[in-house]
This record gives sequence, structure tokens and C-alpha cells, in this order.
Amino acid sequence: MSNQRVAYAYAKSLMELAIERGELEAVYQDFLHLANLARSNRDLELAMRSPIISSEKKLAILKALFEKRGATKSTLSFFEIISRKGREEVLADIAREFQVQYQLHNSIQVAEVTTTFPLDDTLRAEFTKIILEISGMKEVKLTEKVNPDLIGGFVLRVNDRQLDESLSSKLRELKNEFSHNHYESKI
Repeated sequence: MSNQRVAYAYAKSLMELAIERGELEAVYQDFLHLANLARSNRDLELAMRSPIISSEKKLAILKALFEKRGATKSTLSFFEIISRKGREEVLADIAREFQVQYQLHNSIQVAEVTTTFPLDDTLRAEFTKIILEISGMKEVKLTEKVNPDLIGGFVLRVNDRQLDESLSSKLRELKNEFSHNHYESKI
């Protein structure tokens, strides 16, 4: 089974358990912290994927990292189950998938907009309105990026959709069109 499918199954089970126990927000914060740790600390992810390090040591690392910050019993129990099953290499994927499940559960749409300048409140509200219409969700979590190479316009990503209204892409399309010489000489 692929890591993505395994991560989905574990994240879904953990989500159901957290909802049942009324610990959804706390477990979400734990797994948000785990995802950030995995993203910022390559050594942690490599340690979790290493076949040389035993499951007991991996569990000890996770407990040391999470008991200090007051992780929930559900999170610590989950780590024990993952360790017992020898699935520590999938933990970062589970953390990311848990975030996706949490956002779906709470009807939060994550989107990314890239422009040539920082957005003001008016533009941010306009993008939020568009994203809400596209997704049908109740809330939008908008990630804003600035890329001067776009020359002008914007690139909006919502899930697997991308709306590219940047001048650089329009110029690229125009250049591509001109590269196919459609001119026919009458001579």
C-alpha cells in the first residue's frame, strides 16, 4: 500500500478518535507541530525513516518532543500504535493528511495567491470571495506570496486548480504562438 493511502487511513482513524474524545483541536495542534517539525528539521524525518534506528528509540524521540509541550493522550497513544506497527516513516505524511482532514471537517479551504505586490485588505477580500464561490466552503485560509517575475496579474491555486492571469504567462503564450510561423509568403 502506498504511503499516501496509509497516511490517509491513519489520519482518518485519528480524526474520528479525536472527535469522539472531544480533543480535535488539541490533537490538531499536536499534528500541526509535528508537520512543522518534520518540515523544518530534516534530521527528525530521516530518523523516523531510518531502518537502523529501532522503533523503541523512535518512540522515545517522539515522546521526548511531545510530552514537554503537553501533547494529548490520544496523540501519545497514536505514536505508540504507529511505533508498534513499525510505521514511523509515514508520520510526516500522516501529519499532513491530518491537516487536510481537519480542514475538510471544519469546511476550511486552503488557497494560495501569488502576486507582484503584497495584497491590501480590499484585494484579499475579493480573492476570499472568489475562493468561497469556487470551493463552497465556509472559511478560507489564504497564503499570500509575492513574485516580481510575474510582471503583473496573479496566480491563484485552489486544490488542484490553478488560475494563471499573470502577464509573464500571457507573454509566454504569445511568444509560443509567434514561434509557430503562421505567415505564408505569396511569392
